[in-house]
Amino acid sequence: MTSPILETRGITKSFGALKASRAVTIDLRPGEIHALIGPNGAGKSTLIKQIAGSLAPDAGQVFLKGEDVTSLPVPARARRGLGRTFQISALAMEDTVLQNAMLGAIGARSSPYRFFKRALAPSELRDIAEAALVRVGLADVAKMRTSDLSHGQRRQLEVAVALTMEPKAFVMDEPMAGLGAEGSQKMTGFLDGLRAKAPILLVEHDMDAVFALADRVSVLVYGEVIATGTVAEVRADATVRSAYLGEDA
Repeated sequence: MTSPILETRGITKSFGALKASRAVTIDLRPGEIHALIGPNGAGKSTLIKQIAGSLAPDAGQVFLKGEDVTSLPVPARARRGLGRTFQISALAMEDTVLQNAMLGAIGARSSPYRFFKRALAPSELRDIAEAALVRVGLADVAKMRTSDLSHGQRRQLEVAVALTMEPKAFVMDEPMAGLGAEGSQKMTGFLDGLRAKAPILLVEHDMDAVFALADRVSVLVYGEVIATGTVAEVRADATVRSAYLGEDA
């Protein structure tokens, strides 16, 4: 079997008496979209923070391309190829679209040991940023102020920023949030094509998007993965239907 690009093994996290992650083991394989779903309060955001590095687990490990990155902070994981988009936008709204993409390229290449490396010239950073904007379909608005973009375009820009970091895997936190039906449909098509660039761990409440995109689905309830499988397998699982999807799934 192909080795996973991203993997958690036994990730566990408690906040006092609350167990937010209960020995969570999931993986992301090359070329796939693996959706992580579950009700509000299931522990999805806590798990994503542990994968991204903003929250340390009490136990367990996170691997990126076979390397144990559990002890590494967010910037170090990003430099190793973990691209993340957020439920709430982290873009610089007063900067232009191109400036945001260039900031991503700079951030991915900065490190405490940068004096050992050749710094990229502004023209090289611009080329990387422009190529990412072309990839997500925002080249024609590169000079526009980010605050003037539509909500869907900002989502696309977040992906462009992640692309400048040359990701080996994406972790996406509710990319459909705030999008209408047309915007969700467009974003679904966009993400479907993006998996060829890097596999995607997708946290999403939009079940239409999940069922259209996911190669595999993991269901998280009370911090525990209760099922993992194909869309058909998960939809047919009686435990999942009872805990989350309902009988009309």
